[in-house]
Amino acid sequence: MTEIDIEKENKAIAQEYKELLRISYQTLSPTDKKLIRKAFDVAVDAHKDQRRKSGEAYIFHPIAVAKIVASEIGLGATSIAAALMHDVVEDTPMTVEDIERLFNPKVAQLVEGLTKISLVQKDLNASMQAENFRKMILTLNDDVRVILIKLADRLHNMQTMDSMAEYKQTKIASETLYIYAPLAHRLGLYNIKTKLEDLGLKYTEPAVYEDIVSKIRETKEEQDAYIKDISDVLKKSLDNEGVDYIIKGRPKSIYSIRRKMRAQNVTFDEVYDKFALRIVYKADAHEEKFIAWKIYSIVTDHYRPSPSRLRDWISSPKSTGYEALHITVMGPKGRWVEVQVRSERMDEIAEKGYAAHYKYKNGATEESGLDTWLNLLREALENPETNAVDFVEDFKMNLYSKEIFVFTPKGEIKSLPKGATSLDFAFSIHSEIGIKTRGTRVNGRLVPLNYELKSGDQVEVITSPNQKPTVNWLEYVTTSRAKNKIKNVLNENTKKIAEEGKELLVRKLKHLKVTFNEQVTNELVNFFKLKTSLDLFYRVGIGAIENQQLKDYAAQKSNSFINFFKNKIKRTKDTADEDIHKPVISSNYDMLVFGTEHDKLDYKLSQCCNPIPGDDVFGFVTINEGIKVHKKDCPNAIGMQSNYAYRIMSAKWIDSSQEEFKAIINITGMDVLGLTNQLTKVISNNMSVNIQSISLSTDAGIFHGQVAVIVKNNTILKKMISAIKKIDGVDKVTREYRT
Repeated sequence: MTEIDIEKENKAIAQEYKELLRISYQTLSPTDKKLIRKAFDVAVDAHKDQRRKSGEAYIFHPIAVAKIVASEIGLGATSIAAALMHDVVEDTPMTVEDIERLFNPKVAQLVEGLTKISLVQKDLNASMQAENFRKMILTLNDDVRVILIKLADRLHNMQTMDSMAEYKQTKIASETLYIYAPLAHRLGLYNIKTKLEDLGLKYTEPAVYEDIVSKIRETKEEQDAYIKDISDVLKKSLDNEGVDYIIKGRPKSIYSIRRKMRAQNVTFDEVYDKFALRIVYKADAHEEKFIAWKIYSIVTDHYRPSPSRLRDWISSPKSTGYEALHITVMGPKGRWVEVQVRSERMDEIAEKGYAAHYKYKNGATEESGLDTWLNLLREALENPETNAVDFVEDFKMNLYSKEIFVFTPKGEIKSLPKGATSLDFAFSIHSEIGIKTRGTRVNGRLVPLNYELKSGDQVEVITSPNQKPTVNWLEYVTTSRAKNKIKNVLNENTKKIAEEGKELLVRKLKHLKVTFNEQVTNELVNFFKLKTSLDLFYRVGIGAIENQQLKDYAAQKSNSFINFFKNKIKRTKDTADEDIHKPVISSNYDMLVFGTEHDKLDYKLSQCCNPIPGDDVFGFVTINEGIKVHKKDCPNAIGMQSNYAYRIMSAKWIDSSQEEFKAIINITGMDVLGLTNQLTKVISNNMSVNIQSISLSTDAGIFHGQVAVIVKNNTILKKMISAIKKIDGVDKVTREYRT
């Protein structure tokens, strides 16, 4: 580089530094500015000989990261200093100890956390990658600001990836969508989340990204005019009411448009709410709510709202701290438009996340506030034994899940992820309450433990000191906290029962004149087709292995021993050593298996819901008739699961290719000419399904039909129902269950 270029570059660096101080969200004291200046000098010196792939001086990268930390995330001097030096330890001879000596332990701790994350190996298989993410998430236990600065680092890297090799771009972008965007979302950094998602799409699906961008450009003029029409109408009324506000029109993010196109299987033109209007108003704290609903009233005076799409996060803020009123209204030309109503304070929280949240809490410092959020994440970190891939998937699910708000019997509000059950609620209060849950009432009515909660539900937990979790409970919960607690208790119970089972087995074998040793244990494991000795002892402990079966084993062992000696005496080559390990297990079982170990047990199919292979089913242990199998959506299932949870066994089909089953289909529609002919043609010709009986009737132009068919499994039945629905005139097709 020429001397003039270097001089020009130095001027640009100095300019960037001034900009950094100017855009800082926090008010910087002289001490803060001194700290930032010192960190800036250290970083400039450390990176003086380095250049990025694009050719520019490396120092521009840490400054850019510090600017994001200062303005977009809104952190203070400590974090800005750490952001400036985040690559110093990794790229230069300087150590963490040097930083602690020059600055303070807090800055050193943040730089060390950032160095640990970047030292994680890059090109790894999925499970190693997951393990590294897990380690990264665990640094949250030290200081959440490490992740906040890491997000800023990732955002700047994503913004400057053009000069990288294509495979690297794809890898970094995929990783961003996989973990960093959900983290930004959970931290309430919606601006950063949106940028990360859009950039992630740009490099993972470039053609799709460019297509959406060009279409947004093409329609921009029309959209701007449309937003202006609505804004002009609202402005008049807002001004008349003396509201102090600004209106911003904004298109939806490219990534969210893509997500809608994929989820709804529609084209760009068919995505109906591609843009939103945001009204940000000035208000004193005590007037905020009042003015928000006043604006709601003004908006709905002019445009008809969709009641099902009103979101009131002012009365019940999200756990990320987000507050706003979202109204979806029918705008001109029959288009849906989302109107977001926020006060200036709410708008700052939505943009800056936690930094703004705590600025408004009586001037609390950035450090004191962030600890609160940590407690929400510790749930996911509680169980160190979890498989790393499951951990990351679980963690992501909890990061991105939408929230519902439910009430305790005393009226306290609790937030849970969407899809949470009444048993999840019990564990969210306290794990000891969860473990002892005998039943749950929602809005005063007894419901099954797997009842999915909805916002506004009031939940009461009924406990019993004798209650213990069963394996089925794992299917009744969705939150990591509940799953981990249940697994821990089940493991403890299994070990305890297995210890008792081992003692019992030794006594029973002694009675059968069989000496208990390692070889006998292995033989029994093979004999009962199990995997481990723990399985064997556990089954003896719960009484699943009966005395007769042990007698069969002892008799076979004795016969094998005698045959072995007979063969020795006859000097034949055929020894029967392997007979010892041949299991003597009856094969007269059907296609259902029970429990997590997939046990084959005798059962009967219940008459009330007629399950067929492929249906989701469960086993119910009756007093006189053994195991009865019901469909999970059987009309009687709720009662059984509420009142007799301890008798429920998980069950599933393992092979449905051999037997045939009867199903009854009800069909209604308009009496169109040739409908009967079409119907029988679709069922018999297209689906290779036998019709057992068919009854059709018409009444004042309405067609009713009932068809009993013989099918091999649920997949064929579903295909057939789908084909019938496509027949012209058919309105509804349902499968009948007897009550």
